[in-house]
Amino acid sequence: MRIDDDLLLELKESSQQESLSLTALVNRLLRRGLQASRDDQRPTRRYRERALSMGRSTIDLDRALAVASSLEDEELLRKLSLRK
Repeated sequence: MRIDDDLLLELKESSQQESLSLTALVNRLLRRGLQASRDDQRPTRRYRERALSMGRSTIDLDRALAVASSLEDEELLRKLSLRK
């Protein structure tokens, strides 16, 4: 196995700080990495959202864009009146 020099230096520093042998530290880190890899591969439960009835529409949806435009115009006029 080949370990890059910068990584080996970091591993040696960590092993000294934790008072572990380099072998013990590498084994522990490899086990954690493998376990994390296995955890990522576990299938997650599929999220399902229940559909709820919102009732009948109170506006004519054929004119939805016109209604939205009218509401936007009213809001713009309200904001302009506040700037006086």
